[in-house]
Formats: sequence, structure tokens, C-alpha cells
Amino acid sequence: MARIRIGTASWTDHDPFYPPEYNRTDMRSRRIEYYARYFDVVEVDSTFYHLQPARNFAMWAERTPDDFIFDVKAYSELTWHHRDEQGEAMTPHADTFDKFSAMIEPMREARKLGAILFQFPPWFTFSEERIEYFDVVREALPNDTIAVEFRHRSWLEGARLEQTRAALTERQLAFCAVDEPQVGSGSAPPVMMVTDPHFTMTRFHGRNRKTWYGKGLTSSRDRFDYLYSREELEPWVERIREAAAQLTGSEAHVIANNNASNYGIVNALDLQDLFGLPVGKGQPLPEGPLRTLRERDGGPAPDDNQQTLWGPEE
Repeated sequence: MARIRIGTASWTDHDPFYPPEYNRTDMRSRRIEYYARYFDVVEVDSTFYHLQPARNFAMWAERTPDDFIFDVKAYSELTWHHRDEQGEAMTPHADTFDKFSAMIEPMREARKLGAILFQFPPWFTFSEERIEYFDVVREALPNDTIAVEFRHRSWLEGARLEQTRAALTERQLAFCAVDEPQVGSGSAPPVMMVTDPHFTMTRFHGRNRKTWYGKGLTSSRDRFDYLYSREELEPWVERIREAAAQLTGSEAHVIANNNASNYGIVNALDLQDLFGLPVGKGQPLPEGPLRTLRERDGGPAPDDNQQTLWGPEE
């Protein structure tokens, strides 16, 4: 069975998680080092919003352990999120692919690049023309592991589900399974399928129905403001294990994207426990996630002597 890695989308926030000293300006850039004490994978999502200097990726690779992996979210132009003055989706430019690829080259060189995640928007609906765009993606990034996430149900219902499976399999693009609110066409059903023999990804977005289509939100974290219970996560464990068992080597990545407060951290630790992995890589855990755990499950407030469901605290 493939190795299962569990982490969160982004490492920059998750308050309360980091010790107070990591709030200092000179320490915020070192949060990745603290995060990597507890998890062996993270998703870089800032790349969705803007292209960055390659030196950032070199720095992150340098500040993490040798076996740490970064999944990287594709720049929004490449996933048809950009619109022109008439409000029409803009065709991605070839030179943007080149710039994106050059940006992440230091992670390739460090052997720390996991998957590149192409998360397509709700208006990227099923069509033969859009299936052809997958060829553009694969040709632009020929040697990279690529995961594809849909935000419209048209790709995953009825006969089109098998067409989607075939299209992704033919191009060795990994389908990204999701857990998210089931509200309307702009949410994907919780389908699990293996379309790359070497990789699979599952992302947890929370189940906040009220904010899923919210406009004017203060930040994207408001959309994903949801703390899973262990009972909600448990059914996914066997499904992910079954998918991982179909892989030839390589890895299955599980990412908590419910990034309000420290909910992603707490649920990633839950998932480590549910999969029988060392919780927090066996490190003593910080007080913030432990307190959230106890508040969720109705336990007492933390103190220096208590043991928790996960293990000893810091």
C-alpha cells in the first residue's frame, strides 16, 4: 500500500497553534519549521493567488526535513479563474505555465515536490473542449504529479463520471476526492476513484453550508469555517486506504482545508490518529489544538498532567 501523508492547506495561520514567538515579524517566515515537527506534507495555496520568486520554494525546501513534501496549488490563471472585462473566463497563456514551472523548480531539485493541484472553478463544467485542456496541462508539466479537483457536479454524475475517469486516466492525472457541503451544482459529490497508478489526493473543505456560496466574506477562511467530528471523518479512512492499496508505490495525500481557527490542524491530527499514524509525528502537542479538541469533545481544559485522546501535550 502507498504511503499515506496527512497535513493541512497552508501553514501560515492556524491560530491557536504556533507559540507566541512565531508571531514576531522575524519568526513568521519560520513557521514552516514548526509545522514540519508535526506533519510530513503541506499544501502551498498562496500560489493560487500570485506567482512568487523561486527563492521562496528553495527556502521552504531548505527549512524542512528531508522527507517532507509540498503539494502546490496551481496559479488561478491556469485553472480558468481569471476573467476579462466582459466577465468571460480567460484562456491561460503558455508563458504562464512556463513561469509557474520555473517557480517550483527548486522543489523539484530538492525532491520535495508532491502534486500540483489544479482546482477548477464551478464554471468549468464538463465538455469535450475542456477535456482537451487536460492535454495542455499534461504537456506543459510532463513529468510532474498532477491532481485535479472539480467544483461542478457535471464531471461526476451519471455517464459523465466514467468519461471523466477515462479522461484523467488516459493523461495520468490524479483525481482529487473531496468532502464538502452538498449544496447545488457548485459542489462535488464525495466520489473516490484512482486515475493515476502512483498517486491519489483527498481534501477536506468542511461542511459549512451557510458560507459555501458566501459573497463578501472577509477571507476564504470563512467559507471553510468548520470543525469535523471524528465520526464524520471515520468513513473516509477505509475509502482512502482502499484507494492507497490500488497504487503502485508512491503516496496518498490527505489535506485538511477547513482552515478557520486551528480546525485544519485539529482534524489533521484526528486523521493521523484514525489512520494509526503517530499523532503529530510522535511529538508532544501544543496547547491550542488540545484545547480545541477538548472543547469539541466535551473534555476538561488542558493542564500539565492530563493525557488526551491523541497523547501527551507539550
